[in-house]
Amino acid sequence: MKIETKCLHAGYTPGNAQPRVVPIVQSTTYVYDSTEEVASVFDEPTKSLIYSRFANPTVMVVEAKIAELEGGVGAMCTSSGQAATLLSLLNLCSAGDSFVSTTAIYGGTVNLFSITLKRLGIECIYVDQDAGEAEIHAAFKANTKAVFGETLANPALKVLDIEKFARIAHAHRVPLIVDSTFATPVLCKPFEFGADIVVHSTSKYMDGHAVQVGGVIVDSGNFDWTSGDFPDFTEPDPSYHGIDYVGTYGKAAYIIKARMQLMRDFGVYPAAHSAFLLNLGLETLAVRMKQYCVNAQIVAEYLAACDCVEKIIYPGLPGDAGYALAQKYLKGASGVISFIVKGGREGAVRFMNALELASNEVHVADIRTCVLHPASETHRQLTEEQLAAAGIDPGMVRFSVGLEHVEDIIADLEIGFKAARG
Repeated sequence: MKIETKCLHAGYTPGNAQPRVVPIVQSTTYVYDSTEEVASVFDEPTKSLIYSRFANPTVMVVEAKIAELEGGVGAMCTSSGQAATLLSLLNLCSAGDSFVSTTAIYGGTVNLFSITLKRLGIECIYVDQDAGEAEIHAAFKANTKAVFGETLANPALKVLDIEKFARIAHAHRVPLIVDSTFATPVLCKPFEFGADIVVHSTSKYMDGHAVQVGGVIVDSGNFDWTSGDFPDFTEPDPSYHGIDYVGTYGKAAYIIKARMQLMRDFGVYPAAHSAFLLNLGLETLAVRMKQYCVNAQIVAEYLAACDCVEKIIYPGLPGDAGYALAQKYLKGASGVISFIVKGGREGAVRFMNALELASNEVHVADIRTCVLHPASETHRQLTEEQLAAAGIDPGMVRFSVGLEHVEDIIADLEIGFKAARG
């Protein structure tokens, strides 16, 4: 099936006289006829459902759909994108380990990596994603367990050279984790370029309507966990009846381990109703992503010619630094544009405060146009040095182009720029 069809049909096929629409199974628990049956499911949780902290029928439909959209062997939904990123790394790293990450990533992820994981004894080693391979190789340590990057960085919009980072990660026998939130599987399938794990904030384009917060981890099933560097995958797990994840689950070892160890202990599983709403968004994802790209391209070309814009960052423009990589990896540059308003922070704030159609909100990738000032909002916890490393200028505006008529969006921009001029 083509991706438009998968968005509608993957993950759920109703039988005779069953609901056409994915039903909401609003239950925390499931009933069995005997104690022995319950015990057998505790021994082997993939055998059946036992408690909705692990799995729920409605959520499982969404997990199966996203896994199929990405081309993975399995997926696990979480209560937020941050939870997905956290668990994707905790599934690999323990206190005393390290991982490598590019600097051009979401501000909340920087805080998670630099502060919270550091408190847990896990070190993040930052690298410039545009650095040469030799420089990036030099960042690795003996205890490095993963590499992390974003397909389209939020909000710097740098395009990750996935093949380069996969090659480097695999040379050190560690997996590459890619946050592909802005691209979605409609615009990019990181597994096809060597990535091993993909995470998404499903709150963004996948949901598309700003109605629920969520995340997902998708396992490619391609990484070889038997190298000797990941004994947690190949040696008996004392916390779960001595299960050997690779020996028992094969290619799905990573995602099953994440569910049986981390979801069990952290309990960051989404509610059935949230998954139902997410599925409605996924059904129109392919259609929406095409129109986001069309609208954003027109807006980007308008901004590139605007005398109030000091710099525009949109990899769909031929002059953009990420254009060549976007042509290689993306089937469209998504709907998010970053640009620097002349007049610095003050000019950007005047511009944003004057907008009438676009919503000034801490969100992105919505069906409605929204705008944000990263230096004052999502990335305000970063130092000036960290802002610069993340590619964020004080005058930068993150503009998420929605699905309104593009002429109305441009008319709103003109109102903002009139105010920015003072």
